[in-house]
Amino acid sequence: MIGQLRGQLAEKRPNQVLVDVSGVGYLVQIPLSTFSALGDLRGEVTLLIHTHVREDQLALYGFLTSREKHFFELLLSVSGVGPSLALKILSGMHVEEIIPAVRKGDLAQLVRIPGVGRKTAERIVLELRDKLAATEAVSAERRGPSSDLEADVLSALLNLGYERRDAERAVDEMRRAGAAAKPGQTFEVLLRAALQHLSPSPPSAGKKR
Repeated sequence: MIGQLRGQLAEKRPNQVLVDVSGVGYLVQIPLSTFSALGDLRGEVTLLIHTHVREDQLALYGFLTSREKHFFELLLSVSGVGPSLALKILSGMHVEEIIPAVRKGDLAQLVRIPGVGRKTAERIVLELRDKLAATEAVSAERRGPSSDLEADVLSALLNLGYERRDAERAVDEMRRAGAAAKPGQTFEVLLRAALQHLSPSPPSAGKKR
């Protein structure tokens, strides 16, 4: 099974990318949230991969953050939800919005996602609510409440081409500024906050490949 791909971003579209790994091109399906955080073409990218195997097909689904990959796999455990629908769900609403909706049983919020009807929304709430509660309980024992998002922001900065020391410094400064402590923060908001502590473009952006 393929768990991660690191290579050159050869092509990118809102729903898929082509990653060149040592001359081999891997076609990977992605959600819109991952697409919006990708760097420029020909730059290096690292994607966390879910490999979906059927009798007649092997498909790769890629994510910039472990949080999205984990929720994608949780969605696959719901009756009637396959990879295509799970990807549409993550493209239709950010994971930081979906999780509270599932926790509260907010069906009206979930059915706004294209492709999700009321019965599907009911199954998502019924089958994921307890799993989310168990996951969050384990996370609370292991780390602070915002560290998952901060790790995802760091990963995105590295994928955009910033040096690790600069990316870690930006995340630290973002934390000291209190951005991560505000309730309801999303990955996109925190990524923009971290970018404010960095130069307009990553050092590697100007390197010739």
